[in-house]
Amino acid sequence: MADDNEVAGAVRRAPGMPKVNRIELRDLAEVLRKGLSDFASAPLFGLFFGGVYALGGIVIALSLTVWDIPWMIYPVAIGFPLIGPFVAVGLYEVSRRLQAGQPLNWGEVLGVIWLQRQRELAWMAFVMLFVFWVWMYQVRLLVAIILARSSFSTLDRFLDVIFTTTQGWIFLGVGHVVGAVLAMVLFSITVISIPLLLDREADFVTAMITSVKSVSTSPIPMLGWGLFVTLAVIVSSVPVFLGLVVTLPVLGHATWHLYKKAVAPA
Repeated sequence: MADDNEVAGAVRRAPGMPKVNRIELRDLAEVLRKGLSDFASAPLFGLFFGGVYALGGIVIALSLTVWDIPWMIYPVAIGFPLIGPFVAVGLYEVSRRLQAGQPLNWGEVLGVIWLQRQRELAWMAFVMLFVFWVWMYQVRLLVAIILARSSFSTLDRFLDVIFTTTQGWIFLGVGHVVGAVLAMVLFSITVISIPLLLDREADFVTAMITSVKSVSTSPIPMLGWGLFVTLAVIVSSVPVFLGLVVTLPVLGHATWHLYKKAVAPA
């Protein structure tokens, strides 16, 4: 595995606020095609990182069952995509190497991921996990406030309550509105910031500001991409998270190319 100094050489230093480009809806189809192309060019890397993400979802679901709170599987499955961008760091590095014409080596790719613990990307991981924690906390808070009089100890009973009672519909409505707001905030601050921090030497606040600027500069294409990614990940999570093995790498590679279009070269 390459040492930290060698891996750090792949990072281009770019002081100052990055310049943001405007993108169009047609660009989304292009970055998706490039994402598919990168996945086809390095399928083992994609399947590995997608498998790690899917395995994480399965472990969480099994843990909730063991802990006798299987009804939490539904909100966890909804909130699980929030941490997807951080898991995709390895995919961003693979796409960066493919685009630069550099060889793909497991040791160097994993070495870049390991190096991030010393860089600003570690702070972004904290931000993402904090938002995920807020999502899980507000779910439990809404359960206590809205469904306090209902009793459910299994996932089937929980689904029965929320889909067949007035309180359940209120819980769904309020919960999804709050979740949508959290998802939009997290998407806005991470869609560009995470690949940018991998690609350049910048502080995480600058990266988040750049990400928000990219969304505000091209709101319809960027929010459309966020909605597409969220729906794709949720649908892929239905078959016991197994669909994520393919969906995550394709979307991860595509997000790298979206970043390269949205932010001008250093």
